[in-house]
Amino acid sequence: MTISTIGIIGAGNLGTRIGLQAALSGYKVNVYDNQEDSLKNSLPAMKKLLAKLSRAELIKEDEGKKALDNISFTLDLEEALKHTDLLSESVTEDPDIKTEVWREIGQLAPAHTIFTTNTSYLLPSQFAEISGRPEKFCAFHFHDVFHSRVVDIMPHPKTDQALISVLEEVGRQLNQIPILVKKEHSGYIFNTLLIAWIDAAGRLLTGEIAEVEAIDKSWMINFNMPAGPFGILDNVGLDTAWHITSSRRNPASRAFAALLKTYVDQGKLGAKSGEGFYKYPNPRYKSPDFLH
Repeated sequence: MTISTIGIIGAGNLGTRIGLQAALSGYKVNVYDNQEDSLKNSLPAMKKLLAKLSRAELIKEDEGKKALDNISFTLDLEEALKHTDLLSESVTEDPDIKTEVWREIGQLAPAHTIFTTNTSYLLPSQFAEISGRPEKFCAFHFHDVFHSRVVDIMPHPKTDQALISVLEEVGRQLNQIPILVKKEHSGYIFNTLLIAWIDAAGRLLTGEIAEVEAIDKSWMINFNMPAGPFGILDNVGLDTAWHITSSRRNPASRAFAALLKTYVDQGKLGAKSGEGFYKYPNPRYKSPDFLH
């Protein structure tokens, strides 16, 4: 099957990055969101990313302009789905919201369209049947896109196995490294490892063993990393982190989820809102004197 048009459902941080990478890779891209503010913010975010990529000499300026010409933005889901060959869904990590989104997509999308979800911790089988085409449904999970260039391919039991090779090829075209997860597993590979690390950081904080900066400094110094667990959580999004931790039943995760909820309730969602554990756009952990 030839993939020429990719639809992005959800114009948040990751949806925006996936859409931009798809356009840079030569695909036509339709970006949809039902929130006007999110949609309005997507294009400026893309332009900032292109400027960074250009400064780093990863792309030429004319490549960025050509990519933007291939991207359309819409609040109309039916319009976004027209002529779309592959959909990448990146809406909030809430099963009720995703269920409703996939029910609507299943009713509107062209018959040939491949459905993929970018969910971080939920399973494709939770939404495959409601989409109306479980055989064309698969998890296609991106990380950072430009720096962490891994895309996880995770089928559910009813996924057509021929779809896997299609997604592997699309992944390579998107300048990613496809990683096959043989069967459904919440958190894939990297996030399974990551959540154990985040859980440990959460226990240190909620157990009053150490403060945010001390925990991040220890990690950053020992592993020569540019950010610690709380800096990374800010970039993941504290609302996403809360959805993940609140679904876990062990006492430590529940305590950390309760702490994250206090941030979410104040609108402190991390880098995307300007404040989380740190304040942005110039968080303390990026200051030259932070590790002194």
